[in-house]
Amino acid sequence: MPEGHVVHRQARELNTLFGGQVVQVSSPQGRFAQSASVINHTTFIKAHAFGKRLFVNFEQGNVIHIHLGLYGKWAFLNHVPEPVGLIRLQISTPDACAQLRGPNACALISPPEMKIMKAKIGPDPIRKDDPGISRTKVLASATPIGVLLMNQTLFAGVGNIYRAEVLFRSRIDPQTPGKALTRRQFDALWDDLVELMKVGVRSGRIDTVLPQHMPKAMGRSPREDRHGGEVYVYRRAGLECFMCSSEIAESDLRGRNLFWCPQCQQ
Repeated sequence: MPEGHVVHRQARELNTLFGGQVVQVSSPQGRFAQSASVINHTTFIKAHAFGKRLFVNFEQGNVIHIHLGLYGKWAFLNHVPEPVGLIRLQISTPDACAQLRGPNACALISPPEMKIMKAKIGPDPIRKDDPGISRTKVLASATPIGVLLMNQTLFAGVGNIYRAEVLFRSRIDPQTPGKALTRRQFDALWDDLVELMKVGVRSGRIDTVLPQHMPKAMGRSPREDRHGGEVYVYRRAGLECFMCSSEIAESDLRGRNLFWCPQCQQ
């Protein structure tokens, strides 16, 4: 599932392509056809991301809510091709086209409905939201911080990669109960997420290692993974930790793969 930086980049791309323009909206697949007809030939106002959710505003108060889920994917083109495959949503002008396939959610909603949905989304590090409410809940919780970081009502946009990497960088065991953290530790986690996820928005990939641990500095081969980026622990089970040379561990935590260094994160 795409993490928050990906959705923020998609919002930026949509705004660059269509902001302030009258657009054509269709659903070649047919599943969004009725809603698409309502906003077809209307003005694209703005797309904005909240965590892993995307809201696209059109004139007359119409809003499309999109959640990519595991299989959703956008394609951005500088022309309008003949539809190929199961395209749920297509937004286009004569010079540009955006096609959405396989989202978990793609629905036309009203501004009040959007307000209700946003209220359920937690603070977003990329939006520079105030993490106060999340801090209070985390520091009072007996749930492991490795679980809490994946809770979208506490850390909007954080997924498995950022979860693993920010805990390693903070030297925190993923099984540590939230209430065992200090306020200083929580604030350091949050500040690191803000910095790392902002870099992700700019680069389009997740890089979490320090300059001295990059491939060239260490004389190692670059990481080969479809997610891209250089990381410390994510999907590195069985390999040596860049910091201490211990073996990176992997286990299951509430149904998601967890990666950490048992030596560095005691």
